[in-house]
Amino acid sequence: MEDKLTNNRTNLLKNARRIVIKAGSGILTGDNGFNSTIINSLTNDICDLRSRGFEIILVSSGAIAAGMKKMGYEKKPDGISEKQAMAAIGQSRLMMAYEKAFGRHGVTVAQILITRDDLNNRRRYLNARNTIFTLLSWGIIPIINENDTVVIDEIKFGDNDNLSAMVANMTESNLLAILTDIDGLYDDDPRTNKNAKLIPLINKISSSHFQSATSVPGALGTGGMASKIAAARKATLKGIPVIITNGYTKNIIRKIMKGEETGTLFLPQTKAVCGRKHWIAFTRAIKGKIIIDDGAVKALIKNGKSLLPSGVIGVSGRFNRGDSVQIVDRNGNETAVGMVDYSSSELDIIKGLNSRKIEEMLGFKHNDEIIHRDNLLITSGQDGDETCQ
Repeated sequence: MEDKLTNNRTNLLKNARRIVIKAGSGILTGDNGFNSTIINSLTNDICDLRSRGFEIILVSSGAIAAGMKKMGYEKKPDGISEKQAMAAIGQSRLMMAYEKAFGRHGVTVAQILITRDDLNNRRRYLNARNTIFTLLSWGIIPIINENDTVVIDEIKFGDNDNLSAMVANMTESNLLAILTDIDGLYDDDPRTNKNAKLIPLINKISSSHFQSATSVPGALGTGGMASKIAAARKATLKGIPVIITNGYTKNIIRKIMKGEETGTLFLPQTKAVCGRKHWIAFTRAIKGKIIIDDGAVKALIKNGKSLLPSGVIGVSGRFNRGDSVQIVDRNGNETAVGMVDYSSSELDIIKGLNSRKIEEMLGFKHNDEIIHRDNLLITSGQDGDETCQ
């Protein structure tokens, strides 16, 4: 079994040349500040790969944690302004640590700070993409972090796991490696169940994998294992393999690229979701939620239909026409994400009605559908037709 897994990994990674590495706060910081052992080990591995022709993009957490260490805080502050102040203090310290570590190898690094709003805007999205490609062509390591100093909830990625998946997709990378303080995804929480078993290989992410994950973050981090599974789903849907593994392991990046069995490998979906649907579902900010009945769930998943007002039983949040919204069943389980054709206030009026009643109730009609199939991505883990017309 081990040989089969190793061969699988070796074959999967043999053509990988552009790699996104995400390093979490938990492994980058220690009791007295930055964990220099981990940073130096990570830097050594990255520089080794770079010398062999690989292109490496580093998504690094740690700014808020570094600010906390500098200011003597043991617990992350609750206030937005305090968090942003901590990020402002810590970001320069974070980059200084990387400048020093990479400088020993004669390698130049560059800082890129972005928000979700930058990726929502097509021009800024392309500017960020082109900047990263230019830096890579110059042999420079881009180090990317969310701009925590100015970000607000409406334009926040949520965590750097999510950001790393977006960066991997944006740069058409061949692998996403998420380094954390645990060996990978277990069938139960290993911190509370000593019999929990590591899952070395996942062919396709399903709801059961989210149930196995924990959403409880560490003291310094933002996301737990659930956010890492969500990031893996975003990347694998675009055909990018993902490995979640323990960043404390010495030379972990070299071990990954040698095809050694480490962590949990998420295989890429063989038929990648088209870019537009992926952008609607995973790059744009989700503005609200639409609750649908069982018949609508079946129509979307099994029959590949659009969402009609007759299947809507509830609306949550405030959104406008053209916004991305989450579609959930009556139990709150996510079914899909799509770009809506009616605002939340309009949908409140026409929910549950036949499409023929839309104009009568609103005085106008954009379309018969609340969300057309072409603007909708099934995310429940079940098979659906996700081709773009």
